[in-house]
Amino acid sequence: MKAAIFLCLICGLLNQQSKAQKQGLVDSAATNETKALYRNLHKLAENHTLFGHQHAKEYGHGWEGEEDRSDIKSVTGSHPAVVGIDFAAITSGTPSTIFRNKEKLKKVVEDVYNRGGVITAAWHFSNPVSQGGFYWVDSLSKPAVKYLMPGGEAHAQYKTILKGLAAWANGLKGNNGETVPMIFRPFHELDGDWFWWGKAHCSREEIISLWRFTVGYLRDSLNVHSFIYAFSPDNLFRSEEEYLNRYPGDAWVDMVGIDNYGD
Repeated sequence: MKAAIFLCLICGLLNQQSKAQKQGLVDSAATNETKALYRNLHKLAENHTLFGHQHAKEYGHGWEGEEDRSDIKSVTGSHPAVVGIDFAAITSGTPSTIFRNKEKLKKVVEDVYNRGGVITAAWHFSNPVSQGGFYWVDSLSKPAVKYLMPGGEAHAQYKTILKGLAAWANGLKGNNGETVPMIFRPFHELDGDWFWWGKAHCSREEIISLWRFTVGYLRDSLNVHSFIYAFSPDNLFRSEEEYLNRYPGDAWVDMVGIDNYGD
């Protein structure tokens, strides 16, 4: 298993382990900025922890969409080092709603990057097969993974969604015109059963196949070279073997970690 950087997300807290093994990104064509972010995270992990907050610049206690505001800044005087976003609102909904959400999120991401912050992206992906939500109970209980895989009935639809995501990601620019890098953790908490991509609703082989296709298609076909890919199951595992049960392989993962809301 690649021990790149242990990415531990506990209610927005990003903890970089100090004994990370230095290895290259799975994208050999990654942008210089993406490579620099990866190197810097390794270096920072030796003696530092970066504090983060999900949706920090989008909304907070009693406010939404205000310029240069976050709850963390209100309390501490500065924004968090790590800001989490979600691709949910830019990959589902009406075309006009998706467009507006993309514009708003673009501004957030570029602002975080230009002030030196780190962006992480989750994807609470509404079930595109059933047209339901991302939770299994809200997704009309239809196991979408096998339909989204290559050869599946909804594979072309999934490719269209990824094309829209890729175009948005490639349009994120810093002050000098460079593409903004970010950490992307697709299919998070895949070892649980609450999301439609969870282990109760697809086989190990199916989710690994979908992960590999997703990374490969974004990287090789859609020319997204600004993503660092993070494997992030829930905290249900009790052994290394359990943790790695749905691991896609070192060739498809840059960072490993957990989502931990239980401690």
